[in-house]
Amino acid sequence: MADSSTLFSETGRSLLTDSSVLDSKIIEASKENVVPGSALDVEEEMPQIETRVVLVREAGKHEELLKALEEIKVPYIKTDTIEELGDSDSPEFETVFVVSDFQDSIFNNLCKADCRVIGPPVVLHCAHKGKPLPFSCRPLYCASMLNLVLCFTGFRKKDELVKLVTLVHHMGGIIRRDFSSKVTHLVANSTHGDKFRIAVSLGTPIVKAEWIYKAWEKRNESDFCAADDDFRNQFKVPPFQDCMLSFLGFSDDEKASMEEMTEMQGGHYLPVGDERCTHLVVEESSVKDLPFEPLKNLYVVKQEWFWGSIQMDARAGESMYLFEKSESPGLKKSVSLLSLSTPNSNRKRRRLKETLAQLTRETDLSPFPPRKRPSAEHSLSIGSLLDISNTPESSTANGETPKSCARPSKNSTPLPLKQSARWQVAKELYQTESNYVDILTTIIQLFQVPLEKEGQLGGPILAQEEIKTIFGSIPDILDVHTKIKEDLEDLMVNWTESKSIGDIILKYSKDLLKTYPPFVNFFEMSKETITRCEKQKPRFHAFLKINQAKPECGRQSLAELLIRPVQRLPSVALLLNDIKKHTTEDNPDKVTLERAIESLKEVMTHINEDKRKTEAQRQFFDVVYEVDGCPANLLSSHRSLVQRLETVALGDDLCDRGEQVTLFLFNDCLEIARKRHKVIGAFKSPHGHTRPPASLKHVVLMPLSQIKKVLDIRETEDCHKAFALVVRPPTEPNNKLLSFQMTTEEPPKEDWLKMLCRHVANTICKADAENLIYIADPDSVEVNTKDMDSTLSRASRAIKKTSKKVTRAFSFSKTPKRALRRALMSHSATEGRSPSSANESYIGSRLTSTSSLAGIPSPSLVSLTSVFEKRSHTLSRSTTHLI
Repeated sequence: MADSSTLFSETGRSLLTDSSVLDSKIIEASKENVVPGSALDVEEEMPQIETRVVLVREAGKHEELLKALEEIKVPYIKTDTIEELGDSDSPEFETVFVVSDFQDSIFNNLCKADCRVIGPPVVLHCAHKGKPLPFSCRPLYCASMLNLVLCFTGFRKKDELVKLVTLVHHMGGIIRRDFSSKVTHLVANSTHGDKFRIAVSLGTPIVKAEWIYKAWEKRNESDFCAADDDFRNQFKVPPFQDCMLSFLGFSDDEKASMEEMTEMQGGHYLPVGDERCTHLVVEESSVKDLPFEPLKNLYVVKQEWFWGSIQMDARAGESMYLFEKSESPGLKKSVSLLSLSTPNSNRKRRRLKETLAQLTRETDLSPFPPRKRPSAEHSLSIGSLLDISNTPESSTANGETPKSCARPSKNSTPLPLKQSARWQVAKELYQTESNYVDILTTIIQLFQVPLEKEGQLGGPILAQEEIKTIFGSIPDILDVHTKIKEDLEDLMVNWTESKSIGDIILKYSKDLLKTYPPFVNFFEMSKETITRCEKQKPRFHAFLKINQAKPECGRQSLAELLIRPVQRLPSVALLLNDIKKHTTEDNPDKVTLERAIESLKEVMTHINEDKRKTEAQRQFFDVVYEVDGCPANLLSSHRSLVQRLETVALGDDLCDRGEQVTLFLFNDCLEIARKRHKVIGAFKSPHGHTRPPASLKHVVLMPLSQIKKVLDIRETEDCHKAFALVVRPPTEPNNKLLSFQMTTEEPPKEDWLKMLCRHVANTICKADAENLIYIADPDSVEVNTKDMDSTLSRASRAIKKTSKKVTRAFSFSKTPKRALRRALMSHSATEGRSPSSANESYIGSRLTSTSSLAGIPSPSLVSLTSVFEKRSHTLSRSTTHLI
């Protein structure tokens, strides 16, 4: 599509001519209001010209505008008609007209008279910045596009283009007819043309015409800037605008995903063979030839074009991604050389031989180890199979070359004729180490370096925090293993049976201990970040699709590559054990290998222990976020989460009977929380991560030292999976019985009770943990689980909750429950009656400190109790009728 041509307005001035020269003169003239003296020796000075502001109609009623003019000390007058001023071209004054409506007839008359016209936002902007009023030969309403250079492409309607250019000038923007590096924004009505291609290559923002219209609607906002990223991104041209895509050779799931992505990126999809299709995206590995002859205007491209366009956030050039028949250039070259039959072709035959040898070597080479362990019978040279220096593509092609990979290989040294078993395993250790270094280099150069690169087209793909979370200490691990690989290479080149392999591992054991724990501990978080970003950020998904399809990745995903550091140290330990088996007793490396193996075990043990601590800390914070009102003193360096148990309350001491209760067993305390009845909105962190709302409500944090007995309630027909705790809070004079029913199969009740008693015994410094468990009958402690899941029980609990809420709402006495209990106890003591106490020898009796409250009638509860009884009676009758 042809680009926009030069258009002229009614005054005869070009609308699309470069305005930079004129604007530079305007800026220079506005810097000083005093005309400098002549270069000649003239004593008389030129008279000063004073700026006079004329507020036309509504502008004169703008109080904020009047105050701004007083701040910059500019005189002004008010008028309703231009005729009142007479001739505005006075030599003593430079008249500036302030007009609120640029569509008014007065504005048109001022433009025809070539007067200097500005809008109220310009005056407010200058007053805020402390600058003089700008000099502009064009009407200037606001400064929302000040210093922006715009270029247009794809507009065929002259009237629309004239309107857009006029609005840009009113907002202080500059128009360029030809695209250059000085253009800050390209306003595109089409994704075709040279201007669009150049803008994509330079990374210039490409926006729709609506960007200008919406910016004009915000012209009266003082702090508004049209170049703001959040505002501009609403009107960016999507990558697949004006594109009709079809997909060939993809699976149903992948095709559906790509079709959904196409619509998200502004395009449309059609079935294969539709004549309206503009692009046919082909899966080149499965499609050998097209099922039809494509039209001339149809682009047949590889899937890399599709993902590359999404990654760049702009439509990529099709010429680089055109689909061709799957014949490698090397194979074509070899076939062409085979057809040569000219005499004296020894040089060509040598070239043919080298080409075929290279093709064979490239098919055998792989930067990834084979699935099966290579047999020792294959006498491969050290540098042939897994050497990083012989990979098909140099690692320097994708980014900076690590300092550890710059050293050339020394594998040209001839190998011994007879290879011992110790040499074979040592060779395998070197080969796998070389391969491992190659994989780490691929991760860094193919993924991390491009993501961290500044000036990416379309802006950064991921935030720096996300990149750091994904890759962690991979560069440090690469540096250590590159040094190990170099030392192993020197050892293999200068091989003798007395060479020490264990010394190399011992040399870098401290470095391994330093670099591996940070990565292994947060590996799961790294995988979660990759999964989340791939779902939420289409550009990152496209980035992974492009790079994971490259041969360096060996058809493995980034998450699969990142698991290699987790697997490496155990693999090295196994290989060292094999080398040790093939090392004679008189070899000094025998003892060194044992020390090296022990050092690796210590490293792995430290990693596991560090990971366990990290997981415990994460579990701590998960509990804090999940439980609303969780005490701050729960967080402690010596505390760890042991077990979580889902239960149902069987008593009314902590919460209502039948309410869902979660027990968090720590090594020295027990956190009890109930399920929340009303959940608040989700919490959003400063980094934008949304955390789910707290689902539990804190009830009590109980030290394990308060648990005096653990009751294992026998299994009966009316009681299943129930247990109870006899506790003695320090603020209570009597023991309390807390009974629960387990709602999960894991852990078993017996294991849970033993675990609880063991930690209670550790807390109170007792060795006989099993003596804390007592077996009790359900009837003796008045525990019953038969009606916990019945409809009547749920209805009764609902009515009880409602009655409690109403009681609290209408109660005239706000006396706390604990204070009321103490008052009753003191009252009973004055009458010569001592409060009941628990009989420690009889564990089966149920002891409740609030039982005395049952016999005291409350005026606010009489009517509610009767209502509750009537409702319960009605529910029981209806239930009986249904049965």
